Amino acid sequence: MSTTYQLDTATSRANPTPAPVKRLTVPSLRARKGKEPIVALTAYTARMAQLLDPHCDLLLVGDSLGQVIYGLPSTVPVTLDTMIAHGAAVVRGSYRSVVAVDMPFGSYEASPSQAFASAARVLKETGAAAVKLEGGEAMAETVAFLSMRGIPVVGHVGLTPQAINALGSYRARGKGEAERAKVLSDAHAIAEAGAFLLVLEGVLELIAREITASVGCPTIGIGASAACDGQILVTEDMLGLFERTPRFVKKYGALAEVVKEAAKTYAEEVRTRSFPGEAQIYAS
Repeated sequence: MSTTYQLDTATSRANPTPAPVKRLTVPSLRARKGKEPIVALTAYTARMAQLLDPHCDLLLVGDSLGQVIYGLPSTVPVTLDTMIAHGAAVVRGSYRSVVAVDMPFGSYEASPSQAFASAARVLKETGAAAVKLEGGEAMAETVAFLSMRGIPVVGHVGLTPQAINALGSYRARGKGEAERAKVLSDAHAIAEAGAFLLVLEGVLELIAREITASVGCPTIGIGASAACDGQILVTEDMLGLFERTPRFVKKYGALAEVVKEAAKTYAEEVRTRSFPGEAQIYAS
């Protein structure tokens, strides 16, 4: 799917805009099952999308933005309008990656018809290629309904953050035979319903391996297994912007310290009147 909207490079700070390339497609990602791993990260803004896009196959506009961007206690309060606004920004900032947008809590659970109306808005108003929704067997009918009507769906089982009020904690799932069986049945139900990718979050490693080996669509791990067909992390966690992160996060940067040091230096220069200097003022 090609980008519908382009950044105005004459006025935007997000410069330079790279030359457009052919965007990856939903079928091309589905065909990666058992082959080259799929690289995925979250993105919420046009500029971050530009930085991540050359290195990723999938950019997920996750409802985790509720916590990461807006400081909310969970993903539950995030609205469909918010997801659409951020989804459109990420599409504008990317050229190569498939862009998928999370369906927020309350926008799809009531019925397949409600889910279709919400998903149609997402695709029309953002230009994204797919939506993601959480849930297992209970959502299989909805996944099938959307898939049969031309809306590509990324499934999400295991630890499902939108259900935090029912789950009670963010602990890993699959401990005990009953929970293991539930995760397995949820994964198979969503894959068989037509999801083209399946996110496995916070799932015991052996269960993630078993699911990956037994479902027809690629699996994307987050706190799961290196045996999954791809991996995803929340970008801000991976970059080290937060002091506290889940156990499964590997920090590939320490940007919080970079930001703190830059702000400290700026504050010192403002207070001593050494900024702005000759290079930053209009003398004539």
